[in-house]
Amino acid sequence: MTRLSSAWLRRHQVGVYAVAVALALVVGFGQPDASPGLEPLINPVLAALLYVTFLEIPFVRIRRAFRNRQFMLAALGMNFLVVPVVVYGLTRFLPQDPVVLVGAYMVLLTPCIDYVITFTELAGGDAEQITATTPVLMVAQLLLLPVYLWLFVGPRVASFIEAGPFVEAFVVVIAAPLTLAWTTELLGERSGRGRTWQRAMGWLPVPMMGLTLFVVIASQLPRVQDSLRTIAAVVPVYVAFLVVMPLLGRAVAGRLEMDVGERRALVFTSVTRNSLVVLPLALALPSGFALAPAVVVTQTLVELTGMVVLTRVVPAWLVPGAAV
Repeated sequence: MTRLSSAWLRRHQVGVYAVAVALALVVGFGQPDASPGLEPLINPVLAALLYVTFLEIPFVRIRRAFRNRQFMLAALGMNFLVVPVVVYGLTRFLPQDPVVLVGAYMVLLTPCIDYVITFTELAGGDAEQITATTPVLMVAQLLLLPVYLWLFVGPRVASFIEAGPFVEAFVVVIAAPLTLAWTTELLGERSGRGRTWQRAMGWLPVPMMGLTLFVVIASQLPRVQDSLRTIAAVVPVYVAFLVVMPLLGRAVAGRLEMDVGERRALVFTSVTRNSLVVLPLALALPSGFALAPAVVVTQTLVELTGMVVLTRVVPAWLVPGAAV
């Protein structure tokens, strides 16, 4: 029964996500007072989502993924060499307001380390390879974000970037669920109850992704609603990023002759951004940058909607074929 429900949910996942987004829009616009209550749920919901995702990945494959230097270097190159060039080019079309630019740079220059794993898994990509890259991507963005902000907008903003939110998000959203999933897998190898628990969790990835979409969008919409006219200019840039980076990711993966699963993984790590971790950084900026969090949140809304599309487009058209 669990396998049947899991298969049904995966076949209809886009419909599930569409319903979640629609409900989030209704709550976000119709009940803005609910936002303060939903926002603290973002990290716990993300942690739960990644726990059930990690449960589907045999850990022997994750250990093997750490030894894939080609993919690791490709992910680093895409995120910290190619992406900055693309972002700098795209932001030439934005109003050259430092506040808007700071928000856009903060979110577009930081690769995702959390739900990218789930989206990669749902698209039939190499999720264990993405999991293996998350510690490296986290450290690299922590070190390089101030550098890129210094280059693009000057030293004043770069000096405000702190390690705390990055480390906290990595521990809560990545390390804790990964450890718990590893423990669950060990128990599953040693006891019937453990195996039953793992099977029971098999139908949860799609509903948990739907819940994540709902919580994130519904909790953050009021921030955007108050600044719609000002931040409307960033939406085309975010959409363009969602179009350009998957194409570049596919091209680079093809040149490196990666297999189908790795190609899809490289596409998703190239396009997904770290908005949920960057948001606390944006909120901590001085009062003169009060609009920056809304610019970051707008990227969250655009990206989550785009990811629902990409989980279908990538395996069906962009990187077709059977993943190994």
